[in-house]
Amino acid sequence: MRSGSVRPARLLVLLLVLAMAGHCGGSGGGGGSSQGPANNTSGGTNVVNTPNGQTLTPESGSNVMTVTVGGPSAQYINEPTVSVTICDASGANCQTIGNILLDSGDYGLRVYEQVLSSTLAAALRPVQVNGLPLYECIEYGDGSSIWGPVESATVTLGGERPVSIPIHVIGPASFNSSTVCRGTPLLATPADAGFNGALGIGFFPQDCGSACASAAQNGVYFTCSGSICTGTAVPVAEQSQNAVSALPTDNNGVLLRFPSVPAAGAQVATGYLIFGIGTQSNNSPSGFTAYPADNNPADLSYGRFTTTYNGTSYTSFLDTGSNGLFFPSSQIPTADNGTWYNPPSLLTQQATTVGYPSGPSGQVTFEVGNFDSLSASSNTVFSDLAGPGPGGSMFDWGLPFFLGRNVFIGFEGASSVLGTGPFWAY
Repeated sequence: MRSGSVRPARLLVLLLVLAMAGHCGGSGGGGGSSQGPANNTSGGTNVVNTPNGQTLTPESGSNVMTVTVGGPSAQYINEPTVSVTICDASGANCQTIGNILLDSGDYGLRVYEQVLSSTLAAALRPVQVNGLPLYECIEYGDGSSIWGPVESATVTLGGERPVSIPIHVIGPASFNSSTVCRGTPLLATPADAGFNGALGIGFFPQDCGSACASAAQNGVYFTCSGSICTGTAVPVAEQSQNAVSALPTDNNGVLLRFPSVPAAGAQVATGYLIFGIGTQSNNSPSGFTAYPADNNPADLSYGRFTTTYNGTSYTSFLDTGSNGLFFPSSQIPTADNGTWYNPPSLLTQQATTVGYPSGPSGQVTFEVGNFDSLSASSNTVFSDLAGPGPGGSMFDWGLPFFLGRNVFIGFEGASSVLGTGPFWAY
């Protein structure tokens, strides 16, 4: 929600079309969810039952990043953001950039060219394939898209050691990308998107993986000569990389911790992104259940699990980059041209989630609030914001699911005390 506004600036979910379609090798939403007094802990002295209170025990350590949801600088409701330090490939010309969307449904660091200093922008060097600069098009589940070059950078997350990875720089105006990146609208500026960039912390180490490494017409990566761009295969090491999985330590997954908020919402919420699973005292799980996600690239549900709601089973995923809960319902009234649910009073709903392929399962209790009332308030963080979502055929457990929960993401192929990823644990 823009400061002073009564309506969200961003009405629909930010989800990769790659993920919606089953991912082209290394992207996707995926996960599981649960509700109940499971005595979940984040290890050490920071024992927090589910749901969390409105104020969390402060976290500190080299593997911790603070996450701010909402507040005066938020561009839309339920927007979780972090700050990331980006340097050129040599580790010089550094800049710390805030208002970076924390997105568990994406993989890799994306940043708008407009927020880079002129010095840093000039120092970044393009990744090249077959002697030509590499560009990337990402199309989201709401129909929008982003476009820009892949460039080599050094990235620092929290107090962890810097890592050298390719990142996606969004929004260059050097030529018309509409012939290859057709999603509309094209989010070419931070004002278009509502954030300065996105930090993808989902399951996978790259954002496309083996499919983009083996097929030129993957719809994601292109090499460009002048204004002519052609689809290209890209080795996985040169694709946009999940910065957390690239860390030398604390790299097998993450823990997300957010406080709960009242049904009427809150003006701001402060949570934590903690790197690693069982690697330090602040990320040692106890009492958690791991819910596997589908890791077969041949499946259209790659990276997903199942949610059963009102007797119907839906392919589903968890995504901090979605600012609401999105699921089909013919019984709940809507508002804002059908974008958001608008029941006359607060609804309590239940769903069952099942890890891939057949368990474990858990019951989720969630609430659906009245959009008109929520959007009329001065609050910017809500646990009960929900809508039908684009397409109406999937169940998207967006940011409201994470409020009041401790949730682990286990990376694909990485081992931990909770098992081998990809999985969610809560």
